[in-house]
Amino acid sequence: MASPSKRFRTIEHHLRLKDPMVVCVTGAAGQIAYSLLPMLGRGLALGTDQLIDLRLLEIPQAQGALEGVVMELQDCAYPLFYKISYGSDPAVLFKDADLIIFLGGFPRKAGMERKELIGKNCQIFKTQGEALNLVGKPTTKCLVVANPANTNCLALSTFASRIPKENFTALTRLDQNRAVWQIAARAKMNVAHISRVIIWGNHSSTQYPDVNHGQIATKVDETITSKPIREKIADNNWLNGKFIADVQQRGAAVIKARKLSSAMSAASAAIDHVRDWCLGTNGRWVSMGVVSDGAYGVPPGLVFSYPVVCENWTWTIIRDLTLDQFSQEKICATARELVEERRDALS
Repeated sequence: MASPSKRFRTIEHHLRLKDPMVVCVTGAAGQIAYSLLPMLGRGLALGTDQLIDLRLLEIPQAQGALEGVVMELQDCAYPLFYKISYGSDPAVLFKDADLIIFLGGFPRKAGMERKELIGKNCQIFKTQGEALNLVGKPTTKCLVVANPANTNCLALSTFASRIPKENFTALTRLDQNRAVWQIAARAKMNVAHISRVIIWGNHSSTQYPDVNHGQIATKVDETITSKPIREKIADNNWLNGKFIADVQQRGAAVIKARKLSSAMSAASAAIDHVRDWCLGTNGRWVSMGVVSDGAYGVPPGLVFSYPVVCENWTWTIIRDLTLDQFSQEKICATARELVEERRDALS
């Protein structure tokens, strides 16, 4: 048992917690939320000193399941959850939110064309964007996880026009995490040794996992040095072929094996994304879908995954990277897909 002084310090710590931050999660009765909410409650996204006024949004048909999720969160007794509320009205739950994590969307069904999926999700994010435009704050930060994440984020930002574009981001950290694991496994290294792996473009099968600027850290005689990934692995056929394809198709591989889409890994990546956006990357490069300003020839306005660094809820694109012809072609291909998706979503 902890000594009285130890327990007192613990109580004192909780008395010094930051004022509550209003965090809303949509699709809160879904599989991703079931993994994400405990991580949020343990402070893995916003810090262990940040109280959270948690708001959970679900469609009316899922309110019973959502009530069960709320019961479980209550039974977990997370000290950081200052308050928990839930419902189906975004105009109520988005009001004055500091952060909204959009997990809810229309799922792709057998035989459904991507264009049809985009259309159905655009209606959802149009409704939510209009609600956010009415009740959100100019400082509200939004992370879109629901697929197609990039174009859903574009629709959301379009209909929530009162909120600055830089406050909207889409999740491509899952793809970065997938790529880092593949590289680490191939190099027989720990994932912590891998840096500067980039995901360009769309969270789809056209995304481009780029290792040309990536590094692998090694320790020799107490000295830490870094080698380029291409030098360490020395297998360009794999890096330009199977590696890219495996990252692009990883979501489909999970569905084939599990009979369900990625949930735990998507939740973990969303937590990584929020943590780095909020608390900063300390110079590390991370991949985020952000509204393009034309960098690297990408059409302005698209939500495109770039390498960025973050500090205090601000992201900055890494500029002036040298791109070989292979990379340029891959980036152009994924940008073309996003242009088509934008046309389908907003037509």
